[in-house]
Amino acid sequence: MRVVRRRRTASARLAEVRESFWLVPAIFSVGAVLAAVGLSALELQLDLPFGGIVPSGPAGARSLLSSIITAMISFTALVFSITVVALQLASSQYSPRVLRTFLQDRIIQATLGTFVATFLFAMVVLAALPDQEGQRLPELSLAVSIALVLASSATFIYYLHHITTVMRVSHIIGSIGAQTRRSIARLPPPDEPPAVVPGEVTQTVPASEPGMVSNVDLVVLGRLAREHDCAITVVPTPGDFVVAGAPLLRVHQTVGGAARPVPADRAWLGVTVGVERSPGQDLGFGFRQLADIAERALSPGVNDVTTAVRAVQEAHDLLRRLATRPDPTYAVRDDDGTVRARMSSISYDAVLAMIVDDIRLVSGDQPRVRRLLDSIVRDVASMALPVHRAAIGRRLPTAVNDSH
Repeated sequence: MRVVRRRRTASARLAEVRESFWLVPAIFSVGAVLAAVGLSALELQLDLPFGGIVPSGPAGARSLLSSIITAMISFTALVFSITVVALQLASSQYSPRVLRTFLQDRIIQATLGTFVATFLFAMVVLAALPDQEGQRLPELSLAVSIALVLASSATFIYYLHHITTVMRVSHIIGSIGAQTRRSIARLPPPDEPPAVVPGEVTQTVPASEPGMVSNVDLVVLGRLAREHDCAITVVPTPGDFVVAGAPLLRVHQTVGGAARPVPADRAWLGVTVGVERSPGQDLGFGFRQLADIAERALSPGVNDVTTAVRAVQEAHDLLRRLATRPDPTYAVRDDDGTVRARMSSISYDAVLAMIVDDIRLVSGDQPRVRRLLDSIVRDVASMALPVHRAAIGRRLPTAVNDSH
């Protein structure tokens, strides 16, 4: 089958830019260059009254700026080295999936951006220095360069404190939990009527390429469904892997409508398929990270039961929050209530399988972990909605013991 290169919506591209590592350093760098050019030109042309701030000639100013540039290159290389080491340690000790937490850390991005901005600012000011003695120096720009060096030094000290803090396993687990709680808070209200698409399937849109479903734009799909008088359901849930040619979308007949074929290239715009999972709509991503940390901590090579217990405790809070909600379903409706686009999220049963079944399987003879898992199952069973009780009941300690 020929693989079609899919286009992405503007919202998907913007989300990718917002989550990228380079955005903050790029903003700092562009701002530094513009500020240096503007300040140097303004100071030299308008003869601003800032004389005597940096009392030195062109040679001294050139030596100062050269030292700043050299120092900032060394600082930047050091920050890169520390960050790379931190990423390697987090990947090997906890889970490769926690790397996104470090790459999206604004403190790390701002530190790198501050060093690069100081380097670029000093380099532009150096280029603006006069060649001959006696000519006016851009002294305000030189003073700003020195201030940026002081700010970079303070930022570097804070960066060392920050990187040692975020490398702690409790901080990593807490960050994953906070991120997942934000995803839970964005779920549809529990009392929202279920999104049902009763019409028969008239068309199946296959996936054009393999990858992880990272984002679904139901607004785009809903608009497309209205244009073609149909309803569209998304087959995989965010976080699922789809293979090329597998069903991606299904087009349904609506009551009283005459569904027309939906162009595949336009339908693909509503689903973003990437190489990795991402938080947001992928509610199971946080649970997967917590399960990975617990399973790796319980492996014979690590044998860190305390870390496993901490990851399971964080998952306990998330399981309680989901136990009082039905399985999430997102929908776009017309004013009369007709469902035009529908997408399901991960089920409570699948979440329990990640946290309870997988961790219980590798816990072996660790009584602390097994007792904690049993108490979590009993706790969520006492408060869960009736729709979840069957999945929870299969994991109650008595049911597990009977199965063995």
